[in-house]
Parts: sequence; C-alpha cells; structure tokens
Amino acid sequence: MVEVRPFYCRMESYIKGAKGGMGISMEGKIPNHVAIILDGNGRWAKSKGLPRTAGHVQGARTVEAICEDAYRMGINYLTVYAFSTENWNRPEAEVETLMKLLRDYMKNSLKRARKNNMCVRVLGDKSMFAEDIRKSIGELEAATKDNTGLHFQIAINYGSRDEVTRAVRRLAGKVASGELLPEDIDEQSIAAQLDTAGLPDPDLMIRTSGEQRLSNYLLWQLAYSELYFTQVPWPDFDKKELEKAVMAYGSRDRRFGLVKEE
Repeated sequence: MVEVRPFYCRMESYIKGAKGGMGISMEGKIPNHVAIILDGNGRWAKSKGLPRTAGHVQGARTVEAICEDAYRMGINYLTVYAFSTENWNRPEAEVETLMKLLRDYMKNSLKRARKNNMCVRVLGDKSMFAEDIRKSIGELEAATKDNTGLHFQIAINYGSRDEVTRAVRRLAGKVASGELLPEDIDEQSIAAQLDTAGLPDPDLMIRTSGEQRLSNYLLWQLAYSELYFTQVPWPDFDKKELEKAVMAYGSRDRRFGLVKEE
C-alpha cells in the first residue's frame, strides 16, 4: 500500500485549497461517519486485461488515499468492507492475495497509524485468520486505541448476520448466568455486544461499482444511514468521487422517522 502524507489539515483548509471541488461551505453537512463497500476490484482489473488480484492491489492503494481525503474533509470515522464471511468461497489464489495484502497492511500500518494519529480497529470474526494475522491485529488495535485522528475500521471476515448472531449468543450467556434479565435487553445492550460497540452509527454508506444492495454489511448500524451508489469501481474512486458522495449527503433531509417542520 502507498504511504499516506500526514493529516495536517481539516475541513477549513481543505475547502480553502479546493480546486474544482467543494469550494462552498459544507458546515454541518459533513458526515461524521462514512461506511464504504469496496466493490469492483475484480471487474476493474478484468476491464484492463489484468488478473483479479491486480484489482485488489490497486484497491488497497485507494483505501490509503481515501483515508487521508476523508479526514481532511472533516470525516471522523471511516469504515470499509474489505472481506466478507462469504469471500472465503472465492478462488484460492484470490483469497491468498487478499491475505497477503492483509499481512502487508498489518506490517506497515502501525508506523503509518502513529504518523497520522489514526485509531485502527478490525471488525469481524478474527478466529478464522492465521495466528500471525490475529497477533498483528491485536498489536495494532492496542497500540492505536488512544490515537485521536481518523477512526479507521476495517471489516474483514465480517458479515452482519454473523455479528448479530455472536452478539445474541453473548447476551444469552449473560441471561443464562443470571447476569442479565431478558426484560432488560434493549437496543443499547444489543449495540454494546456488536463489533462496532462504542462507535457512532454511519451517517453515509457508499457502495462503488454499480451494485445497489447492502450485502450483509452493518445491517443494524445502517438503519438510518443515507445510501449512495456509484458506477465507479473502487480502484478508480478518488477525492472527487468522495466529494460527490458527500455533496449528495449534504443535500438530503434526514428526519430519522420524524416529520419535517415547515
């Protein structure tokens, strides 16, 4: 993955320096938390006559660039869907490439996170990964948990139904042990058992490459999120495309089930 420059500035200086981008005030309209489904790596590679693995390599570079652009824009939380529970069924060579990319990221991310003051967290069931990957994830999360810059979450071996199932099992265990009464289970106690415990729900969900479905991604957390779909494949998603998504978000009227006052 490419090296990212330090996150020197935030929204104010970002707008002042924008050329052909968001050269207008977006105060109050920048999403606090953006979730992205990174779709289209394989199709991008195929369109260029390259193996699917080349698309994942380029997609990883795009992740690094978007982390910087998002934080400069004023986004505080960024969560990306990198590898689902179903992705293990992909061709063996592709899965091996994804695991290699994950290992490379873990190897380089600690230094990068310290440099950019990023707090990195991995969502999903980590038990399926090799021991060295699990160890690297633990070390990265522990070392960056107090960083105050961008909160960057990577969903790997993640599936929302699996996440909710694991949460229900933990709650059931608490009930069985007498630690929790069934009638005391509410939205807050369920949310506290999810992989995203302690994180704000996404304000905006972006999916690239034309598909218009959630694909088992953050089903609980996206209940009131704005959804944005683009035809652009993930490897080609850049700062201008992120700006388009944020502009679309800013134009929407979020009522959370309430009635807009005239």
